[in-house]
Amino acid sequence: MVDLASNTSEGGNANHPIHGAGSSAKWFLPLFGIVVLAGLVYVAYALGSDLAEAAAVPWILLGLALLIALGFEFVNGFHDTANAVATVIYTRSLPAEFAVIWSGFFNFLGVLTSSGAVAFGILALLPVELILQVGSGSGLAMVFALLTAAIIWNLGTWYLGLPASSSHTLVGSIIGVGLANQFLAPAGSATSGVDWSQASSVGMSLLLSPIIGFAMAALLLLVAKVLIRNKELYEAPKGNAPPPLWIRGLLIFTCTGVSFAHGSNDGQKGMGLIMLILIGLVPTAFALNKTPDVNYLEAYKTASTQVETVLGKYVKPGVAAPADPKATVSSAVKTKTWTDATTPALQAYIHATSAEIAAYPSVEKLPNGLVGNVRNDIYLIGESLKLIDKQKLLPMSAEDLKAVTNYHAAVDHATKFIPLWVKVAVALALGLGTMVGWKRIVVTVGEKIGKTHLTYGQGAAAEVVAMLTIGAADHLGLPVSTTHVLSSGVAGTMAANGSGLQWSTVRNMLMAWILTLPASITLAFVLFIVLRQVF
Repeated sequence: MVDLASNTSEGGNANHPIHGAGSSAKWFLPLFGIVVLAGLVYVAYALGSDLAEAAAVPWILLGLALLIALGFEFVNGFHDTANAVATVIYTRSLPAEFAVIWSGFFNFLGVLTSSGAVAFGILALLPVELILQVGSGSGLAMVFALLTAAIIWNLGTWYLGLPASSSHTLVGSIIGVGLANQFLAPAGSATSGVDWSQASSVGMSLLLSPIIGFAMAALLLLVAKVLIRNKELYEAPKGNAPPPLWIRGLLIFTCTGVSFAHGSNDGQKGMGLIMLILIGLVPTAFALNKTPDVNYLEAYKTASTQVETVLGKYVKPGVAAPADPKATVSSAVKTKTWTDATTPALQAYIHATSAEIAAYPSVEKLPNGLVGNVRNDIYLIGESLKLIDKQKLLPMSAEDLKAVTNYHAAVDHATKFIPLWVKVAVALALGLGTMVGWKRIVVTVGEKIGKTHLTYGQGAAAEVVAMLTIGAADHLGLPVSTTHVLSSGVAGTMAANGSGLQWSTVRNMLMAWILTLPASITLAFVLFIVLRQVF
C-alpha cells in the first residue's frame, strides 16, 4: 500500500487508525494481485483479437490515448474512493490497508457489472460533430484535452487533500471542449456546441446529490438516536477496540455498497471515453457492435422502415426532400431546429442508410470501408430523432412516437456498446487507484470535517445514504459524485450530532466544489485550442 506524501500529522502515531494493517491484508493482497494479472492477460488477449480484423492500427497514438484514459480512472480511484473507506477506518471496523484493498476489489466488481447508461449519458454532453469525427484532428484534440484537464485538476485537489469530485471535473472538461469547439468554428458555420439540456440534467444531479447527502444523513442519524438508544453508537471509539458486531457489520456492508456503487457509476465515465478513442482510431473494429446476436441488424432494419413510414405521415404536401438530405439533417441537429424540409430530408436519409446495409445479413459482413460511415449515419439519425421525442419539435401521436423509441433502442444496440475487456481494463485501473494515495482524502473526511472524532452512528448514517444515493443515480443513468455525497453526509451527521464543523475545511471543500467547474472548463478550453494546432 502506498501513500504519496501523506499530509497527516499522525504519521508517527502507530495507534492512529490509518496505520492499522491487520494480518488478513497479507493474504488478500496476493489474491488481488492474481486477479490483476489475470485481468491484464485477458485485456491484452481480447484487445489483440479485436484489432486482428482492423484495417490499420495507429499503435502509438492508440496506446497513448488508452494510457491517459486509464490514468484518469486510476486517479479517480485514489481520489474518490478514499471517501468510501474513511468511515470504516476511523471507526476501526476494518484495518486501514485491508479496508482499502476490500474497497478496491468491490470497485472492480462494480465496474464489471455496470450497465453503460452513465457512460453514454456523459458523452451526450459532447458536440455531435466531434463524436461523428472523433478520428479527425478535432476529435483527437477533444479526447486528449478533456482527459488531461480532468487529471490535472484531480491531482491538484488530491495534493491539497480536498475531496473534490471527479465527475464534476469531467463534466467541466467536456463543457470546456464544447465551448472551445464553438470558439474555433468558422464564422457563420453551425456547430452543436454544448448540449445544454443534457448538461442541465447532469448539473442538477451533481448539485442536488451533496444536498441530499447532507440532509438525509443528518435525518437518518437523528432517527437512529430515537430508535436505537445505545450511547456507544454516538460517542467516539475508545482505544483500538472495534465497534459492536452488528454496527461493525453494517459499516462494512455500507462501505462495500459505496465502493461497488462508485465503481458502477464512476467507472463508466472512463468506459465511454475509451469507446470514443477506439471508434476514432480503429473504426473498422469498434465503430459498430459486432455482437454474436445475428438478429440485431435485422431489428435495426425493421425499426428504420417503421420510422420512415411514420415520418411520411408528417411530410407537408408539396415539400420535397432536399438534394443533400444528410446535410439538412446535420444542420437540424447542430442548430436544434426543425423546418418543413427536415422531415422529408430525415425520411430520405433513413431510406438511403437502410438501403446501404440491406444487402448484408450481419455487421461482420459489412465491408471495412463502410463500417465507419454506417455508424456515423446511424448515430446522426438517432440524434435527429431526439429532437422529436425529447424536445418535441415535431409533434407526433403516442403510437408514432413508439416507432421512434424502438428505433432509438436499435441505434443504442448498434452504436452504444462496451466490450467486456474495456470494463476489465477500467476496473483494474480504478481498483488499483484505490490502493494508492488514499490517506490524504481519508484523513480529511475522518478528522477535518467535524470537530470531534467520527462516531459509529455517524459513519453508518453517512455510508447508508451514500450507498443508496449513488445506487439510485446509477439506475437512472445519472452521474453523481461519491466524494460530494459521502463528505457532505459526514458533515450532515456532525451537524445533527451537535459535534460542530471545522469551517476551514468546509470552506475549502466548498471552494473546491465551486471552482471545479470553471477551472476544468478553462483548462479543457485552453488545451483543446493548443492541441488543435498539433492534430
